[in-house]
Amino acid sequence: MYKICLVEDEKDLHDLLSTYLKRANYEVVNLYNGQDAIDYVGKPADLWILDIMLGDDVSGYDVIKKIREHDEFVPVIFTSARDQELDKIIGLELGSDDYITKPFSPKELVLRVNNIIKRTYASKNNLIRYADYVIDLKKRTVCKKKQEIVLTSLEFDLLTLLVNNQNKSFEREEILQKLWGENYYGSDRVVDDLVRRLRKKMPGLDIKTIYGFGYRLT
Repeated sequence: MYKICLVEDEKDLHDLLSTYLKRANYEVVNLYNGQDAIDYVGKPADLWILDIMLGDDVSGYDVIKKIREHDEFVPVIFTSARDQELDKIIGLELGSDDYITKPFSPKELVLRVNNIIKRTYASKNNLIRYADYVIDLKKRTVCKKKQEIVLTSLEFDLLTLLVNNQNKSFEREEILQKLWGENYYGSDRVVDDLVRRLRKKMPGLDIKTIYGFGYRLT
């Protein structure tokens, strides 16, 4: 179930939109002001719905800036009572994915949410997020804050093995067979060297050393 963060200070409208989103089988995080939204940033969310003009001193623009510091990819829909081109342009420049002007039908909002969720997560099985890293299994790329981290083929294979089996412990010999093949007869110390190189390039990976055994990603 996808998690939607709904930031709207008009309680009646908020409750109405939340009801429609829940009926559409979304989990809704109800946030009634900008500060609550700021405080929530960094916690799990698959999409944000942000009112630009909120009741406190924190605007939707402030919230999206904070969101983008933590997650460059999560989709954001702006809502606003002002149908002004400048608002739309600012929203797009700050990284919003859509803009809807009040008053709008809750059904229309749900349709837009459906379309963005489908578009964003259609290839979800090819993407793995770990800490600040986005790992594209199909393209065999790793990015951190839109900056690509260049890995060798073996480094990427090790990364894939670990992230697909998080919290599983691997013996050095098992890693050796999976990455180099059963016909490799060299020292299993090449595994240690490969882990060392991957740690250096991706220090955010929490790879635990299990002495006398192997490694585990937590």
